[in-house]
Amino acid sequence: MMDGENHRARIEAALVRACGGGVTVRGITALSGGAASMTHAVDAVRDGAPWPLICQCEAIAGASLPRAAQAVLIRLAASHGIKVPEIVVVLVPDDGLGDGFITARVEGEALPQKWLKAPGLADARAALPGQLASSLARLHAIPAADAAVAGLASDSPEAQRAAMYELYRSYGVDRPVIDLAFAWLKGRMPAITPGTIIHGDIRSGNFLVGSGGLTAVLDWELAHLGDRHEDLAWICVNAWRFGNWQNPVGGFADREPFYSAYEAAGGQTVDRNMARIFELWGTLRWGVMCLRMAYGHMTGAASSVERAAIGRRVSETEADILHILKHGSL
Repeated sequence: MMDGENHRARIEAALVRACGGGVTVRGITALSGGAASMTHAVDAVRDGAPWPLICQCEAIAGASLPRAAQAVLIRLAASHGIKVPEIVVVLVPDDGLGDGFITARVEGEALPQKWLKAPGLADARAALPGQLASSLARLHAIPAADAAVAGLASDSPEAQRAAMYELYRSYGVDRPVIDLAFAWLKGRMPAITPGTIIHGDIRSGNFLVGSGGLTAVLDWELAHLGDRHEDLAWICVNAWRFGNWQNPVGGFADREPFYSAYEAAGGQTVDRNMARIFELWGTLRWGVMCLRMAYGHMTGAASSVERAAIGRRVSETEADILHILKHGSL
């Protein structure tokens, strides 16, 4: 692992390569959160003026969509009116920083534990359902051909279920509840290959919230072509409510106003039953992701206390799965 000064110097060199002279990096600060990425706040100066940036690099090689492809999607999203950070430079191997990019730093709070409770952000929370719904409606309306250069994976939801089942079995563990969920979903998920651009990880914690609500959609590493219900359901998974279980949409809203706002913003009609099926799929998917984090830690591929802790959350997802199977929702 490179030391802080070496890291700072390499970030500065990458910025100079992309933007020319007149750039100095005064300091970098590691940020918490994000088990799949290493993220640093970068305090730079450009032509004498402060230039706050973010440098984000992949933590586990091959675990997510390459940053160059993510940059294509982020710029495409921006062109369709979706709030995203500006891409400053996509890193190349000679930069010596790994697969990553540097973006402008957007003001806003990312940690749901803060913005879900802050008294001063009540108006922001009220605005979020409509803003996020509009962002998803715009994203899902973008022709998939426009993002072809990003090389997004395109499998049917049923094929994704089958592939994730094989991934789960590769970890060499037996979890009866997870087996039950995989079996229940078989035949219930669409088998048609979709053509909608899906963010893949839209949830509380992956967007920034300011006084007016949404300031930026972050973390595009799981983007792919899929069914729109996947995005609409993922944000409703219990793990992303951060204790506010009575507000299924990210801990801050009910489903119906969110669905209605999506439809009003131009999104296709939401199939409520399919959305519930995808909520179970999202809950199962999170459980397997927790197992993946634990597996990476236990095998030494990516050891960290954070990944070990996330691995212990598998039991939470199993409880959620059983509740959904019995009651139809959570």
